[in-house]
Amino acid sequence: MSDLTSLALPHVAKLHAYTPGLQPSEPGWVKLNTNECPYPPSPRVAAALQREIGAEGSSLRLYPNPTSQALRGVVARHHGLVPDHVCVGNGSDDILNLLVRAFVSEEAALGFTLPSYSLYPVLVEIQDGRCVPVEFDRSLRLPIERIVASTSRAFFLTSPNAPTGVGFTNAEIERVLAGYRGLLVVDEAYAPFARENAVALLSRHPNLVIVRTLSKAYALAGLRVGYALAHPAVIDVLDRVRDSYNVNRLSQAGAIAALEDQPYYEGVIARVKATRDAFVSDLLNRRGWNTYDSQANFIFTEPKNARGETGPAVGKAAYDFLYAHKVLVRYFPSHALTAPYLRISVGTDAEMRVLSQTLDAWQKS
Repeated sequence: MSDLTSLALPHVAKLHAYTPGLQPSEPGWVKLNTNECPYPPSPRVAAALQREIGAEGSSLRLYPNPTSQALRGVVARHHGLVPDHVCVGNGSDDILNLLVRAFVSEEAALGFTLPSYSLYPVLVEIQDGRCVPVEFDRSLRLPIERIVASTSRAFFLTSPNAPTGVGFTNAEIERVLAGYRGLLVVDEAYAPFARENAVALLSRHPNLVIVRTLSKAYALAGLRVGYALAHPAVIDVLDRVRDSYNVNRLSQAGAIAALEDQPYYEGVIARVKATRDAFVSDLLNRRGWNTYDSQANFIFTEPKNARGETGPAVGKAAYDFLYAHKVLVRYFPSHALTAPYLRISVGTDAEMRVLSQTLDAWQKS
């Protein structure tokens, strides 16, 4: 057989897969490109993993709880809900995939804002569905009327937005919910770093779904745990299309331990926010770079070279210089709004000093 891809379904054969941030394997990089937590998880996590493994790893021969029942209970208590309002996934990407699998097709389109998480259209293409994006302008004000008027069956709203870090208020989200007829999915991957979140709106709006992850604030990106909060009828639909045993034993145990150590994570989140705000202040006041008001654990800034120039070529030059000096950030050239900017994950204070010094060297060069 000369071309095995010809056996794939036509829409899959022409699919462009999601491209994650680079994960360098060699040492020496300052890695600020995938919004991982710069600090380790709670010590309780490692202890819980060891207990789950046991002395000889005998528990690993057994399947995990198929519904992540204990973890659903912990998540529910954390948000003041009951377990019927929770579905747990293999990372929040799994939850997003379940939502697309259950609610999106060629006839039932998915709406989302642009720019936002670039996985959304990929999930739709895998489903052979249809997208109806709503474009932001440079102000990043939430286009409430255009979302309400969307013909989509479901709409993914990232708040705080990725890649800009701009957060939207509950008042704005509730205005959307008051008029939108479909399922509004608020992707709150970065909510622990924000000034507000939409959990309080769940009791008033059965068409609201909130998606969370433990990869960012909880430093568990390697365990892959996310969850949905929604009306029990929506959770029931997700459970119908969810893969059996979709969250492994160790991930369930580690996530429970993390969520039960809120004081530790309150300290981590406070440190990240303090570093973020100090670096944003430096970008605005010392460098004079246009930088969005971030409510996430990353910063979206428009580099300015020594001649005061900005634009896509300048953004790419800054990215290339940083990369050549082993400082890794993200650059998104495919959209006019994002092409002049860099997205910078908030690292430790020491990592941010290296970044700042490297940017100084770039401007001088």
